[in-house]
Amino acid sequence: MSALPGAVLFVCSYNAVRSPMAEGLLKQVAGNSIFVDSVGVQHSDGPDPFMVTVMEEIGIDMSRHRPKTFDDLEDEAESYDLVITLSPQAQHRAIELTRYAAIEVEFWMTMDPTGLEGSREVMLDAYRQVREHLRLRIAERFPLRPMASA
Repeated sequence: MSALPGAVLFVCSYNAVRSPMAEGLLKQVAGNSIFVDSVGVQHSDGPDPFMVTVMEEIGIDMSRHRPKTFDDLEDEAESYDLVITLSPQAQHRAIELTRYAAIEVEFWMTMDPTGLEGSREVMLDAYRQVREHLRLRIAERFPLRPMASA
């Protein structure tokens, strides 16, 4: 198992669903012991309402999340010890960072629930699956304190 990093950046395509979920989940268990942030490769207008709903179900308020891109980090991207990518597009972008900085990059392939269609409950279930996938990965990678289950 790798040592706990001091700063973690989660990256997905738009920073509206997967990476903010991961950010919120790690912040819940790490508190102030790890600096945690998230960005997307492309710009998004705001947090996904389904993401906000399923995170509220477990006591994490993501309603104030404002999507960011790498451009918003400016030169700060090099200050992260670990970048965890959640989509192939994000993985490609993060690998570019390793050319200029000693950053560890991990790829956690994570389903994008935004492309699914169905009733509100079908959509919420898909988002919950993503949340629980990320919760499990975070619990395995960052053995801090137990995460409460939904």
